[in-house]
Amino acid sequence: MLSLPVTLTIAAGAAFVNIWLMIRCGQARTKESVSIGDGGNEFVIRRMRAHANFVESAPFILILIAALEATSGTNNWLWGLGLVYIIGRFAHGLGMDGGPLGKGRMVGTLTTMITLLGLAGWALWNVYAAVL
Repeated sequence: MLSLPVTLTIAAGAAFVNIWLMIRCGQARTKESVSIGDGGNEFVIRRMRAHANFVESAPFILILIAALEATSGTNNWLWGLGLVYIIGRFAHGLGMDGGPLGKGRMVGTLTTMITLLGLAGWALWNVYAAVL
C-alpha cells in the first residue's frame, strides 16, 4: 500500500484553511448583509478573493506534492514546502483584509509562487534529469 504522509497532512491542512476562508466569507456576507455575490462591497470582495485565490493554487500544490512523494519518497523538503504553503495561505487570507496585517497578502502570494515554482521545477527535474 502506498503511504503518502506529506500529501495527506498538507491536504488536511489545506482543507482546514479552506474551511477557515469559507467561514470568513460567510462572516463578511453576514456583517455587510450580502446574501449572493459580493454586493459591490469591498470587504466581501476581499474575503471572496482570498478564498478564490486559495482554491486556484491548492490543487496544483497538492497534485505536485502527491506526485513527488509517490515518485521520490517522503522527505524533509516536501514537508517544508507544504508547511510554507499552508502558512503562506493563512498570511494571505489575513492580509487580504488590509490594515496592519496587509503585508500578509504579499507574504502569502510570494510563498505560494515560490512553492509552486519549486515543486514544478523539482517535478521537471525528476522527469528530465535522467534523460540529460
